[in-house]
Amino acid sequence: MGEFLDAAFGFPASLFSAALVVVVAFWLLVLFGAAEHDSFDGDLPGGALGIADGVPVTVGVSLLTGTAWFTALAGTLALRRAGAEGPARAALAVGVLAASLLLSWWVTRLLVRPLASLFPEEPGASRSDFIGLTCTIRTGRVDAGFGQAEVAAEDGSTAVVQVRRLDKDLAAALTRGSTGLLYAYDDDGEFFWVAPFDAALDPRTAT
Repeated sequence: MGEFLDAAFGFPASLFSAALVVVVAFWLLVLFGAAEHDSFDGDLPGGALGIADGVPVTVGVSLLTGTAWFTALAGTLALRRAGAEGPARAALAVGVLAASLLLSWWVTRLLVRPLASLFPEEPGASRSDFIGLTCTIRTGRVDAGFGQAEVAAEDGSTAVVQVRRLDKDLAAALTRGSTGLLYAYDDDGEFFWVAPFDAALDPRTAT
């Protein structure tokens, strides 16, 4: 275990260990609905590098980081067990870094091709498509600073979204399992305003 940790936090694997922590943290945020898997599309040069052909750039960068970390770690362990020391070891470590980058880039390009089928180019439901739809509350409460709900778009896709309520509406209960109506979206806060569902408030039933 000690040898593994020394290699993981030693050069060159340490460069990718830090990046791997960021990648894991990002996907945890995606898992809990605090970020979108395609949040950085257009902001990172994944397409130019050929690691995001048909997939979100975050997927390509994650594959690249994970593969580079693994190959750098394996190369570092190999150097330690070979007994390389001094300037020779430093030079070989730089070679491991370069080889890790090249190998991870090549492997990532191979992996994103079959994964592209999982990310069709047709746009899915946008946030504006959810306005006027009912949702199911997934948290114990919804107030002006907290709340999540699950909503189904008209094309059948579902999403867990952040929801908030105006203070003046808090008199009516809106708890886990309740049905709410998404009536507006806040671009700055990236959440939907929700109200207890009433058929009379549903825009689709208005005459």
